[in-house]
Amino acid sequence: MEKRIGAILILIKDKENIHELNDILSIHASIIIGRQGIPIREKGLSIISVVIEGTPDEFSTLTGRLGRLKGITARSILAKE
Repeated sequence: MEKRIGAILILIKDKENIHELNDILSIHASIIIGRQGIPIREKGLSIISVVIEGTPDEFSTLTGRLGRLKGITARSILAKE
């Protein structure tokens, strides 16, 4: 499968599973190009944006694993080259 560039936006509503989230991102570190965290303190939320270069299957696997964590929502977008 051909690699593509895209991003995953992670919305953290509940910090209970932060450790698991970081473990998942570490497991997939080989496809992560960059990561940025933004706290939104007045709303009690955090956002992490992750830029990735990988196959569509790798995107789906990572997004699915993140989305199964309680209090965390993850959505991905792939760029067409």
